[in-house]
This record gives sequence, structure tokens and C-alpha cells, in this order.
Amino acid sequence: MESGFSDNAAVPIGGGKTIDGSFLVFTFVRSSGPGGQNVNKRATKAQLRVAVESLGLRPSVAARLRVLAGGQLTRDDELMISCDTTRSQGRNKQGCMEQLRALVNQAVVVPKTRKKTKPTRGSVERRIGEKKRRSEIKKRRGTSGED
Repeated sequence: MESGFSDNAAVPIGGGKTIDGSFLVFTFVRSSGPGGQNVNKRATKAQLRVAVESLGLRPSVAARLRVLAGGQLTRDDELMISCDTTRSQGRNKQGCMEQLRALVNQAVVVPKTRKKTKPTRGSVERRIGEKKRRSEIKKRRGTSGED
């Protein structure tokens, strides 16, 4: 059972981006786990496939998205997102879209680069002073030298 997301409709995916609905391919399969006869009769698990290039992201954002996706990325450079949290096809479809939006929003954020800093003179002096105090305490623990 395959379904495009309402053809040619612009679907917001986060980060101020929209995608043509024809690029989103939903399939519905039988869900696993407990649930009685509903699990055996209904195909409620939603799987969303979308090519990373069709998202229209900048190359740096697309690269971050690929890293964040991890195991959800196929060899064909497609994101495969699945959701089977509810018994409803519609809500699971919305769950897939929410996961896609969360991934895109996370990829859009540029991580801060770490700036190397030196410890302040005061912090170095405090560290060395504490080491000297600990050393003195440990020296005094030994025998007094009188036999």
C-alpha cells in the first residue's frame, strides 16, 4: 500500500523549508507487538521514505542531517522514518512527519565551534596550592622517622 502525501501540495518540514508532497512516499504495513486482532488485520504502521536531495537543504545542513539520521538513512540516500506508536494510520503518518521535522530542525542548527582557552593564572595557582597542601597532608601520615 503506497501513498504520496497529497500531490503537489507544499508540506512544511521545518527550518523554514517546505517540500513538494509528491516527494514523500508513505507505505503502511502491519505493526508488530501486542494489540489483539487489530494488529493482525490492520496495516497501521506508517513508513515514510524521502530522498535527502529532494528536501532542498544546503549541502552543510544535508550533511548534518545524514549524520543525525544514522540508521534511518538507506544506501540510496533516502531517509526512512517509521512510526507505529498508535493504532491509527493517520496519527502514525503525522508521527512520521513530526520525526522528519525534528530531524530537519536539529540539522539546521549550526553547532558552536569550541574555542581553545588557557586556564587563568589564579586557577593555576589554586590548583598548584591545593596539590601542595594534599602533598603535605600525605607526608604527615607516614612514620615520624623515630625508631
